Amino acid sequence: MTPAELSRTVLRSVRGAVEEQELSVPVPARIVMQPPPRPGCGDYASNVALQLARQAGRPAREVAEILRKRLAGNAGIARVEIAGPGFLNFTLGDGAQSALVREVLAQGDRYGGAVAGPVVSGPAGGAREDVVAEVLARIDAAAGPGGRPAGEPPVLAPAPYDLATLVARLGVDEARWVLLRPAAQDAVRVPGRPVQRESNPRFRVQYAYARARALGRHAQELGFGSEPGDLGAPVNGRAAGDGPVAGAGSAAQHLQTFQSLLATYPSVIETAARLRAPDRVVRHLEATADAFFRWHDDYPPLPVGEQKPLAVHRARLALAEAGRTVLANGLRLLGISAPEHL
Repeated sequence: MTPAELSRTVLRSVRGAVEEQELSVPVPARIVMQPPPRPGCGDYASNVALQLARQAGRPAREVAEILRKRLAGNAGIARVEIAGPGFLNFTLGDGAQSALVREVLAQGDRYGGAVAGPVVSGPAGGAREDVVAEVLARIDAAAGPGGRPAGEPPVLAPAPYDLATLVARLGVDEARWVLLRPAAQDAVRVPGRPVQRESNPRFRVQYAYARARALGRHAQELGFGSEPGDLGAPVNGRAAGDGPVAGAGSAAQHLQTFQSLLATYPSVIETAARLRAPDRVVRHLEATADAFFRWHDDYPPLPVGEQKPLAVHRARLALAEAGRTVLANGLRLLGISAPEHL
């Protein structure tokens, strides 16, 4: 079950509860699935019960319980739990994550509605205004009808330099990143110079993409390709924090986080369009890159030493390619390069 299928399943449960008079609410047009707020809380989470509670005139946990009973036992859903004030946490059944990887790879540069196009200069309204307007136009096209803007264009805190000065000082990629990363009301912080190391989130995102590309090249040299499937057991004996990105948590949690971020990328594009907030895309790419490195260290996609390529290596390579696809599509929307080598 993909996130889109899960969203439709939850929507059907709401519609059924309304038709059978368990709930008296307008049926929403869509249900948003997000990564769970904490590792170990399932594959996806939704706040639909909290959204419906006020209209229903009932506590959110009571609304959540109505929906939980309807959703339990649905094909593809292994477990539905209620958390906090009324969040629904979903754990999917076997095969769900392989289906996600197949979907991402099948759609390729269309996953999330990514639209290719040249980077163009906007009217001389200020460096930040020009870049944000250009990127929002691409995000709107990618999101389609599901991401219709809500409200007026954002009022942006100004950038301290014009675009030409920023590009001359930082380069195109870093200049665009520092203009797009802050939320609308937040100030633009311009570094003294671009830093090509892991402390720079823009570098980490591009490095994660380049690393995923390198995995594909090395696998080809070893004579095997990708095939979604069982990822096998994680490696043992790795200290928490090894690798480009430090992070606590179990290997299973790292895997779950990475998969959830890939699955929810399309909904992030829609949210960015509705809220006029390209920073949502930037931060999602940062989280995806960090999750990629943690997962990669737990589940190496390439065989080691004299080990022969196995089915688990093909499956891990497929997941790495899905991550590469999401990173490339997001960078393309932002007008930032996805380098083959770093």
